[in-house]
Amino acid sequence: MGLGTWGLSGDGYGPVDVSEQERVLRRALEMGFTLIDTADAYGGGRMEHSIGRAIAGRDDVVVVTKGGTDRATTPARKHFDREYLRAAVDRSRLRLQRDRIDVYLLHNPTENVLLAGAATETLLELKQEGKIAHWGVSAGDGAVGRAALRAGAEVIELAYNIVHSAQLHRLAGEVIVSGAGVLARSTLAHGLLTGTWAKNREFSAADHRATRWTPSELERRIDQIQYFRFLVKNDVKTLTAAGVRFVLSNSIVSSAVLGPRSAAQLEDIVRHVGMGPIYLREADLAVLPRMLDMAGIAT
Repeated sequence: MGLGTWGLSGDGYGPVDVSEQERVLRRALEMGFTLIDTADAYGGGRMEHSIGRAIAGRDDVVVVTKGGTDRATTPARKHFDREYLRAAVDRSRLRLQRDRIDVYLLHNPTENVLLAGAATETLLELKQEGKIAHWGVSAGDGAVGRAALRAGAEVIELAYNIVHSAQLHRLAGEVIVSGAGVLARSTLAHGLLTGTWAKNREFSAADHRATRWTPSELERRIDQIQYFRFLVKNDVKTLTAAGVRFVLSNSIVSSAVLGPRSAAQLEDIVRHVGMGPIYLREADLAVLPRMLDMAGIAT
């Protein structure tokens, strides 16, 4: 499991105190997390600063950061040209206090950006110069993920969870052939897969979920949760555990990226998930596609 920091930065779900951000980073490291996922756009660069302070002097933590989102304007713009990316990498290295970034991802580019080749060529140059160790793409959908793999990406990051699995499943063959690492984000579908929401749940204006689903869509998605509750049994104590274990059960997933906003949330998720190597039983995984079909979810 890896630590994701979009929600922690305050950008996704509303403000998070700096002191709590520091507690989460410190607790994750204490618990043995060795991968932290971030981006230069999270908190306008402040999240990278916090991570840099937390891991100063440590070489046992893999840092994944992303670039290509320019927040100097409102609304933010995408920039994947050579000059912008080179400057962005240098800024991230400075904030993270690292001479070399372990994994650098293009932050949600289009297929056309990847097909043009300039952005990927720039990252290859930066790798040759020793400024990044590995490069890849944080993809908004499977088509971009496929284009990234065909461009030679060493790592792809993609949303992947029980209710959103089809995109990665369709890429499985190409991932295996390429040998690329896979970071699975949105492992709990922005909290939906905790199974604790009321159908009339409301979100604050600062929470991206306020506009992600209409009230009827949210109600439908909460209804779908009933089809996965059969996974909660024996050592799988909660739906949260089932959700994360589902992601970990996929052998092509390198890391399930969690997104806690507090140290208490982090501890709860880890406690719920428990230890492997048996994450979900084969018999349950075999039944799951039929249940997803009954729920109206593509696999």
